[in-house]
Amino acid sequence: MDLKGVLEGILFVVGDEGITLNKICEIMEISLEEAKKLLMELKSSYESNDRGLRISYLGNAFKLTTKQEHKDYYKKLVENPENNLLSPSSLEVLAIVAYNQPITRVEIDEMRGVSSSHVIRRLVAKGLLKEAGKSTLPGRPNLYKTTSDFLDYFGLATIEDLPSIDLNKYNNNEEEKELFTSIYKEEDN
Repeated sequence: MDLKGVLEGILFVVGDEGITLNKICEIMEISLEEAKKLLMELKSSYESNDRGLRISYLGNAFKLTTKQEHKDYYKKLVENPENNLLSPSSLEVLAIVAYNQPITRVEIDEMRGVSSSHVIRRLVAKGLLKEAGKSTLPGRPNLYKTTSDFLDYFGLATIEDLPSIDLNKYNNNEEEKELFTSIYKEEDN
């Protein structure tokens, strides 16, 4: 198995959070020296002019980042009006943040059941979300909230103009219980 490929995949999966050298060693079950060697080899291969990514050491963690010299292209991508349509996942994240702000990315992930880091990055780049400080949770993760651009985009004067949600309508455990007891009965033999 190519451990450099495994490391590259790990760096991709951790996204913005990054990963420490010790965590790489733990996950890949390799020594500190081997982890450093793999990181340096992978970092070296990314330094080529025909690559769009690099490995950066930021915030005490290694992460994949885009190259600074390509930023004008990335900016065009984000600012292009054709790309400003919001995907269902973007709308879902915006709704979660709007109704629960300020909120951490991990809390958003727990509600959605999938990683939201890429969606949050795009929404921050579009100006619909912004960092609103640090949480008091361990690791002091970023808190996110909606912006005035969010209000403008959806034609709202204030965040209080959002429609109210009746959570009891969606938390009907009696229906779930009935489904379980009626369908999944054990048969007597």
